[in-house]
Amino acid sequence: MGRRRIYLDDNASAPLRDCAREAAVAALALYGNASSVHAEGRAVRRAINEAREAVARLAQTPASNVVFTSGATEANAMALDPAAKVGGKAVTHLLISAIEHPSVLCGGRFAPQQRVVLPVDGQGIVAPAAVEAALAALPDDAVALVSVMAANNETGVVQPIGEIADIVHAAGGALHCDAVQAAGRLDLGTATEGADMISLSGHKMGAPTGVGALVLRGDRMTFGKPLIGGGGQERNRRAGTENVPGIAGFGAAAREAVLESDVWSEILVLREWIEDRLRTISPDVAFVGGAGARLPNTICAALAGVQAETAVIGFDLAGVAVSSGSACSSGKVGPSHVLEAMGVADDLKRAALRISLTRNTTREEAEAFVAAWEKICVPAAARQSAA
Repeated sequence: MGRRRIYLDDNASAPLRDCAREAAVAALALYGNASSVHAEGRAVRRAINEAREAVARLAQTPASNVVFTSGATEANAMALDPAAKVGGKAVTHLLISAIEHPSVLCGGRFAPQQRVVLPVDGQGIVAPAAVEAALAALPDDAVALVSVMAANNETGVVQPIGEIADIVHAAGGALHCDAVQAAGRLDLGTATEGADMISLSGHKMGAPTGVGALVLRGDRMTFGKPLIGGGGQERNRRAGTENVPGIAGFGAAAREAVLESDVWSEILVLREWIEDRLRTISPDVAFVGGAGARLPNTICAALAGVQAETAVIGFDLAGVAVSSGSACSSGKVGPSHVLEAMGVADDLKRAALRISLTRNTTREEAEAFVAAWEKICVPAAARQSAA
């Protein structure tokens, strides 16, 4: 029998929850169409509505505000729409932070000349003052949609969303927040306080892949043009027959995630233990974004002289799954845009590893990771130093 693998890449995709699997399998037995009025159709509609209520509870908003999508990439594309209105006025500009997921950095449906990129500081924080300055630099009649993620997928750094929302609203704009990494790990009411829209992804919190949501909040914004036209599903906001098994699994995962704050408190203790051990083993190790608030499960560790891509392979051969950056970008050649925006030194950018613990990570697994670090990263750094 082969050894049990250790999965420390939760930010790429979380292990499927048992409850989500069971809900998805049960939904496969429902063969009606949710748009039909007969009993079979009503059963499907009931399953969708129950899931919608669970996701809404997680997002702390009414169920009618939840629009199911194929994932957060689609949700982000839906949100970044120049046809949207704020207080009845058409949006004219999009402000996005430099560390956003590529599905936000691409600007959605905004033209390049309508976009402004917000800088971050050396800790990966979008300073509220920088947002205020960028808004003040827009034309007097501008109406801005600002998009800042709740927590970064590579560093785990948590953004001051509440402060940013106050500034955006005072300027007459609206705030979208990619909350993919925060959902299920942080209290979403606090992590996305003041946001007018948030994007969620099912598989980042233990639901099946292929499902997500755009969640609308309040009444400051008027929904723009649907990204996918056709039927009247999702209150005419997203056409297409619903992915019922995925949605049911998403609802089950959301329902369970609401109850897990103690789990992530324990994972935070384990994360801090790992960091302490790495400091002891490698005094020169740098924790990117480590000086501020981060997700309880995320470490971005860099040791000069280590080639991250080579180290990832070494860890994989040792039975440990970690990442050298965003999973969406892992097949691309080039430095992380997040670390670039933070001004991280070149040698550390090349060495940065992302270790993201799951809700089920154990002390034994943490110890195995640390042992693998000592065998893989320490010798690599020593060889480079001696060269």
